[in-house]
Amino acid sequence: MTKSEINKEDLLRKVQSVIDRFTKEGKTAAQFDGSERNIFPVAVSVEEGEALREWVAKEKAVNTIEIGLAYGLSTLFLCQGIIENDFKNAHHTVLDPYQTSGFKDSGLQSLKEAEVIHLIEFIAEESQIALPRFVSEGRKFDLAFVDGSHLFDNVFLDLIYLGRLVQPGGVIFADDYQAPAVARAISFCLNNLGWELEEKAREAEHHQWAVLRTPRESISRSYPHFVDF
Repeated sequence: MTKSEINKEDLLRKVQSVIDRFTKEGKTAAQFDGSERNIFPVAVSVEEGEALREWVAKEKAVNTIEIGLAYGLSTLFLCQGIIENDFKNAHHTVLDPYQTSGFKDSGLQSLKEAEVIHLIEFIAEESQIALPRFVSEGRKFDLAFVDGSHLFDNVFLDLIYLGRLVQPGGVIFADDYQAPAVARAISFCLNNLGWELEEKAREAEHHQWAVLRTPRESISRSYPHFVDF
């Protein structure tokens, strides 16, 4: 089905219906192997999903990127935002090398059920490999959502490359700010790269988020510049 054959309002209702079912039932059955899988606490909360959608709207984002698909709930909220902003040109890129092995394609299944799979460019590749390639290809995105690996080195690389891939002055929405490795990686960008913390969610055991904005102009740095983080 092409975009021209889909009604915007019908599509938004379809996406919302899948979100509502997920949040009500808290589980999904993977068609891949028939297993029933609990969505939470792996998936973002409704509160975070709505915050993500609101930031997409606020930034008028149309071309977005996400690290980590999992069960697809955050992707559905994100798709709501880009559909509202520009239905005809909405495009979302998502990276997840563990979608099949770890989640039995449950995320892709959710996107098909919500009928937004035509908006998605799915890449089953590690972000630390794919993002540098995107930089070399000159790709640009309006907004990024980071919710992949929670190891410091991986999060650090995701942020560094996404900082080059989002438009100048663009937003990077980061999940799991409560995790020490994620907080430290973000701290480096705030203290050394001129990024700004636009929003921080209240402290939570799972899924505290932080909204970061990159500089509109590159800051001048030269050896031995370094601010401890």
